[in-house]
Amino acid sequence: MNLEYVGLKDINGPLVALDGVKGAAFDEIARIKLDDGTERIGRVVQLEGEKVILQVFEGTNGVSLKNTRTIFSGKPLEIPLSSEILGRVFSGAGKPIDGLGDVFPEKMGDVNGRALNPVSRNYPRNYIHTGISSIDSLMTLIRGQKLPIFSGSGMQHNKLAVQIVKQAKITGEENAEFGVVFAAMGVQNDVAEYFRRSFEDSGAIERVCMFLNLSSDPIIERLLTPLCALTAAEYLAFEKNMHILVIMTDMTSYCEALREFSSSKGEIPGRKGYPGYLYSNLAAIYERAGIINGSTGSVTQIPILTMPNDDITHPIPDLTAYITEGQIVFDRELDRKGIYPGVSVLLSLSRLMKDGIGEGYTRADHSAVSNQLFAAYAKVQDARSLASVIGEDELSETDRAYMKFGELFEEHFLNQDFDENRSMDETLDLGWDLLCTLPRSELDRIDDKLLDEKYKQSSLTTDNE
Repeated sequence: MNLEYVGLKDINGPLVALDGVKGAAFDEIARIKLDDGTERIGRVVQLEGEKVILQVFEGTNGVSLKNTRTIFSGKPLEIPLSSEILGRVFSGAGKPIDGLGDVFPEKMGDVNGRALNPVSRNYPRNYIHTGISSIDSLMTLIRGQKLPIFSGSGMQHNKLAVQIVKQAKITGEENAEFGVVFAAMGVQNDVAEYFRRSFEDSGAIERVCMFLNLSSDPIIERLLTPLCALTAAEYLAFEKNMHILVIMTDMTSYCEALREFSSSKGEIPGRKGYPGYLYSNLAAIYERAGIINGSTGSVTQIPILTMPNDDITHPIPDLTAYITEGQIVFDRELDRKGIYPGVSVLLSLSRLMKDGIGEGYTRADHSAVSNQLFAAYAKVQDARSLASVIGEDELSETDRAYMKFGELFEEHFLNQDFDENRSMDETLDLGWDLLCTLPRSELDRIDDKLLDEKYKQSSLTTDNE
């Protein structure tokens, strides 16, 4: 029999305190009954002997110190799980908000997840096709990887997220077993509607499970949103053997909610006011990606975060880069030029792509083309820096060739339409066309046998040496 505790000791913002509580557990869910008969949900966030601190999901407005009744459930927050969650839209706390009724669960899932034994993990190999040349060729997304996108305020990361959801697929005959879990945290109403409408108009909604937390929703729900999304993803991947891509935007909103929550508890702040456990908290989210023995499914993560003041050394991108396996970084200068997606090639990388590309995965020449494009674009930056000092007319013929290559690379390779879905062959052939605008002697990352086969007159310019 559950005990009912009458009255509260203290109310502080979204937090309430109770004394004399026995047997409560961290993260346990409690039902809070108000004077008017309504109920709210709280979660145990702190234990001090028999004193319990609860965070109330819906806030504490109207909560009385004297007559409030609290009943502890004895279990953590759970969400209903079944195959029918695909095509549905949920709140950040996992409640249906699409008007289609409740989910009939095959099981209830603990949103906190379960720790994976590292020995049971399989090494990620196969790639996920996004149809975006800069990602597919230069920072390939590998199935089971966690590859974040570092963007900035006002840049087109939301547009890129929608395009990835619309176009992402796995290779081979397993496409029918591919799905997307999309989690939006702290977004405005118009942005949430943009996501929903875009998925519905493209038909992608049938394979997407959405979790939406609006900026007006309580911060406790924002902290639960990635946990609910990953619980749904793990269920579909490891129990239904699907390949699931999880896109979470914006992790900066999540971290700021965590900072506000930590401050309300009176914890000692760390760097820039964020709690000292920000690293471990983010790691607990990001490490819920991967492939495990005994299941043919996988969970791949693309967390999206906006860097405050475009500062890549800010604690959120800094810690995220430590935990994840690479990053895709947006460049504001490219964005100003109207290039979409404005990916900063030299700051971006995928640490796992080397084992998921090449013959048997993408194409035999993928690694050579990727390495040469990186090297050539790095020399473009050197040539531009030199031109800014001595003027473009004083550059050598080789430096001018690199300047031209840089313009063509940004215009034709990095830049592509929102509805343009390029195949891997189209992307790599375009890469070759660009490399052939440079003198053959400059292509020092590709062996002579491959150059004999592929080096030819470029269709992009008549200035080929």
